[in-house]
Amino acid sequence: MFILYNYIRKDIMNSMKLSKVSNALVLASLLGVGAAMSPPAHAGSAPANLSVTASVTANCTISTTAVAFGAYDPVVANASTALNGSGSVTIACTKGSAPNITMDLGANASGSQRKMLVTGGGTDVLDYQLYQPPNTTPNTACTFPGSTVWGTSVATTFTPTAPSSKTGRSYNVCGTVAAGQDVSVGSYQDTVVATVNF
Repeated sequence: MFILYNYIRKDIMNSMKLSKVSNALVLASLLGVGAAMSPPAHAGSAPANLSVTASVTANCTISTTAVAFGAYDPVVANASTALNGSGSVTIACTKGSAPNITMDLGANASGSQRKMLVTGGGTDVLDYQLYQPPNTTPNTACTFPGSTVWGTSVATTFTPTAPSSKTGRSYNVCGTVAAGQDVSVGSYQDTVVATVNF
């Protein structure tokens, strides 16, 4: 009985020793992981400003819709009454830019007179003129007869208000074909270059 007691007692003591050793190893491992995850110690810190910059340059896009006059009747309807029509020019510009819009005289002009040429190889021309809208408010309807020719000189350049956003703005192009012209049957055409300057 005494021998059995001593054996059991020794076994229990050995188990307790092993348990203590295991606990010590686990604790040491946890302390090691914690030390690895801790931020490194610093002797001090020093700040510095980092400059971040960009620049915005002026830019514009321009698009047009045609001035389509339709049928011109030199004998009756337009014998003494001009034929009017309108198209439009749309610009989208960087906010705060200062755009203006010019129109050249077209491909068939004579002096300052714009002319449409009959298609198909003929020589007849149909005189017409393009005018600026009555004011610089976008989409203002044309009034006829127009007052300010739309051209390329300082006096005939259209200058809208400075854009408050990059949203596109449309302006009417007001066209007039002079009355009473003695021209042949056919289709007449011209190409005018509209330019936005900024």
